[in-house]
Amino acid sequence: MTVGRLIAGAGVGFISAIIILYMSEIAPKKVRGALVAGYQFCITIGILLANCVVYATQSRDDTGSYRIPIAVQFLWAIILGGGLFFLPESPRYFVKKGNLTSAAKALSSVRGQPVESQYIQDELAEIIANHEYELSVVPQTSYIASWTNCFQGGLSSANSNLRRTLLGIGLQMMQQLTGINFIFYYGVVFFASLKTISNPFLISLVTTLVNVLSTPVSFWMVERFGRRNLLIFGGTGMVISQYIVGIIGVTVGGDRGDQTNKAAVAAMIAFICINISMFAMTWGPCAWVVVGEVFPLPIRSRGVGLSTASNWFWNCIIAIITPYLVGKQYADLSSKIFFMWGSLCVISVLFAYFLVPETKGLSLEQVDRMLEEVTPRNSRGWVPHSTFASEMRLGEKGITLNNEKHSVSEVETKDYAPNRNIV
Repeated sequence: MTVGRLIAGAGVGFISAIIILYMSEIAPKKVRGALVAGYQFCITIGILLANCVVYATQSRDDTGSYRIPIAVQFLWAIILGGGLFFLPESPRYFVKKGNLTSAAKALSSVRGQPVESQYIQDELAEIIANHEYELSVVPQTSYIASWTNCFQGGLSSANSNLRRTLLGIGLQMMQQLTGINFIFYYGVVFFASLKTISNPFLISLVTTLVNVLSTPVSFWMVERFGRRNLLIFGGTGMVISQYIVGIIGVTVGGDRGDQTNKAAVAAMIAFICINISMFAMTWGPCAWVVVGEVFPLPIRSRGVGLSTASNWFWNCIIAIITPYLVGKQYADLSSKIFFMWGSLCVISVLFAYFLVPETKGLSLEQVDRMLEEVTPRNSRGWVPHSTFASEMRLGEKGITLNNEKHSVSEVETKDYAPNRNIV
């Protein structure tokens, strides 16, 4: 069982990093946030299905109690593994490898435009110029150097790779420290400790359903209100919800033993569901969206990988320490643990306010430019005023596709404005 978990864990860790990287690189900027948020939505569906299977097998006293939940996972692995063969490679990957012909074909595939169209040429020119610019600033000479590049630059530099790496690692850490996985990992144990709940498995199933139903709202909100605002708003909502759960628990709720108040317990469950809903609409998807957007092309795969590793590391830490925090033979915090999660959510809000930039409506190349010129707190008002293609004079050089030279027109600033629809 342990060996199987190690192999499955390696696969999940690898896939969770690559999916964010891939989706961020192929998605049009107008819907990139919504598409990446779909990743989190699929996670919530997986959690719900897992809870349904566990709920259905809870009364079994044979090996089916664990074999069935494990066996069900094979279906989704087969679907994912088979579907990957039909997906095109990322055009930015081909640019990084110097294969511009394949990059143009891949970009044409994911944009639904002819390879020769001006739209494809302009976007490809910007990707190429941005890559050339990044290499001129931080050249990559070896495999080890490609990793050390993630930590180059000082903390005072607005565009340093170190700041971006710490932003990605910190953002995923803050997502886990909101305490959301305490509810999903140990919700049944916690609900069982509330004396008036007769079926904690059912309540746990309800919380996962709230998670699933709330996440699609983020598809619209992330593009309407932006990533930064959602992180601040969602974190604030979680602070309030978790403090209320903690206050009710230590006064008239679950921590009162035999004097448990049914109405108080119901209120605790309600605010736990509100907390889950706030997370599902904000920190759940937005952390992944921002991580997929802030890294420059030369270190993007490694930056996303380090950020995802941070997510799973803190996920593991929470899974390990929580039994000691709520166990009656140890700290026995019970409802008081929500004071801890709420306080950590305060830190998450401050992290989002001071360190997370607004990337809504910008191409990945424009995000690079924005991070060079403004601080995170001023990022919402930033508007593109030039392109990498024009500054690198790529419009004069042209692009060679299929052994033919194609000119790349200078793209006006308005064509790259965040809120402009390009047809």
